Amino acid sequence: MTLDALLQEIRACRLCEAHLPLGPKPVLRAAESARLMIVGQAPGRRVHETGIPWNDPSGDRLRLWLNMSREAFYNEQRIAIIPTAFCYPGTGANGDLPPRPECAPLWHPQLRAQLPHLRLTLLVGSYAQAYYLGKRGKKTLGATVQAWQEYLPEFFPLPHPSPRNQRWFKTNPWFEQNLLPALRQRVDALWQG
Repeated sequence: MTLDALLQEIRACRLCEAHLPLGPKPVLRAAESARLMIVGQAPGRRVHETGIPWNDPSGDRLRLWLNMSREAFYNEQRIAIIPTAFCYPGTGANGDLPPRPECAPLWHPQLRAQLPHLRLTLLVGSYAQAYYLGKRGKKTLGATVQAWQEYLPEFFPLPHPSPRNQRWFKTNPWFEQNLLPALRQRVDALWQG
């Protein structure tokens, strides 16, 4: 199967339709030439409405972390944006519900197999880290992110850039001071040579 055929199949997926309050609308981007893959959790309501991944305040912060314009960020020839689950899961008492569990095991292995030029995958938030790192992850998200060098060269774990995480950013100044410069350097190096 080609990547284009796989993307069409994913965009037509209705596997967990009964659990989605706004219905299925898979949101993802990828091209075979992508060198960077960004794995988040699941689209929020605004992303569901616009069909553009990371098209919200969390995306603004993520682009700031990467020191990247919207144009560069959405260049799917360079960057694949593949959330842990592709559809908006709905809202619970404390924000959006977790990504649907059916999605990543069904689609992610197939997608990664179609992206032969990937050199780095950003694991944004605990759901992406749990899926890709499994038992290799630490007891807390903060500990996993702080141990980022252990997961290279394949993965780079990050906290979720949600405005809800302001407290975490304030209590972990090492993230902005030490990790973000290393992240930017790693991402910039992807486009060299």
